[in-house]
Amino acid sequence: MAKPSPAPSSTPPPYITSVDLMRGLVMVLMALDHVRGFFTNADFSSTDLARTTPGVFLTRWITHLCAPTFVFLAGTSAYLSASRGMAHSQLAKRLFLRGLWLVFLELTVVRFAWFFNLDYNLMDLQVIWALGWSMIVLAALVYLPLWAVAGVGIGMILTHNLLDSIRLEDFQAAGGSLTWKGWLVSVLHIPHFPVVYPLIPWIGVMASGYAFGPLMLLPSRTRIKVVFKCGTILVAGFLILRGLNIYGDPDPWVLQETPVFTLLSFLNTTKYPPSLLYLLMTLGLMFLLISAFEWWHEAHGPHGVAGRFLITFGRVPLFFYLIHLYFIHGFTLLIAFAMGANIRSFLTSSWEFPSWWGFSLPVVYLVWVGVTTTLYPICRRFAALKSRHRGSWWTPYI
Repeated sequence: MAKPSPAPSSTPPPYITSVDLMRGLVMVLMALDHVRGFFTNADFSSTDLARTTPGVFLTRWITHLCAPTFVFLAGTSAYLSASRGMAHSQLAKRLFLRGLWLVFLELTVVRFAWFFNLDYNLMDLQVIWALGWSMIVLAALVYLPLWAVAGVGIGMILTHNLLDSIRLEDFQAAGGSLTWKGWLVSVLHIPHFPVVYPLIPWIGVMASGYAFGPLMLLPSRTRIKVVFKCGTILVAGFLILRGLNIYGDPDPWVLQETPVFTLLSFLNTTKYPPSLLYLLMTLGLMFLLISAFEWWHEAHGPHGVAGRFLITFGRVPLFFYLIHLYFIHGFTLLIAFAMGANIRSFLTSSWEFPSWWGFSLPVVYLVWVGVTTTLYPICRRFAALKSRHRGSWWTPYI
């Protein structure tokens, strides 16, 4: 029987640069998406093909990479941490406590960053919520053989679109309110206030990331080939299933007036909840990028300025996530005040900002560059602090 988690070892595995590079890249892209949300002048969904432009669509599309990568690599990192000699019970305890901590952060610190008010009638349970509950479930799964963890994860990803026929309307009580079964369906699969990120299949993504962990411990050249093959298989699976339009996403692609918009329709997969095709597309791209990072490091040695920039954010992803939200929302207030606006109108979700607010896409990109470059030295100092206190009780929680 396969071991449920890596066997304790007195020799730590080599540091895997590509994991932090990939994680850093998606954190920077995530900041782009959030800057876009706070500063865009587009009063429509970026993926609404009837109103969007290719630039606006692709700005949103590339950031789809963020959440699946973040959740998948959280599972992989859990395996790599355990491979340094952590017992199953220790790993489960850490995952459980960190999961609870993340759920608490979502309900408090993260929620306030989004809204800048205490009106809990406004609430969005997003990626940190899903990440936390996925860790809590993984805390139980780590006691299973690794093949079983992989089976649970991959099975959830492959089959959850079979639930697409379920409708919340079927779980409404008199007056239109949801029954307890309806709330359970919302938490697990169908977005409904306040749940933006239903837990299926994010739990499966994290479990798959954990089961993928042993492959990241292979020798570098072997790892490059294996990760590249994984990426190729997933992207090919996406292209085939998406082309057939038979399964994997509730919204099929359709021919548009121009080839460019037909391509955008092809790429326009469902994120809430993440469909099979959405995950094949994003995780496939993630694998290809990791293999590229691995190949570059193997061929050219240490990464340059850009690599150090991304690695810094990749080493402190939760810290960056928390401070970048406050920085972006705070900068919004500063610009609104400078324009003579009533800043009370901005003490809420970006969807509730005044209709006159917003800037063109080039300005959004300019603000994004400013945000990431400003936060870089702060994250670099915190990464150094965290490194000096490695092994302290608080480092796994921030």
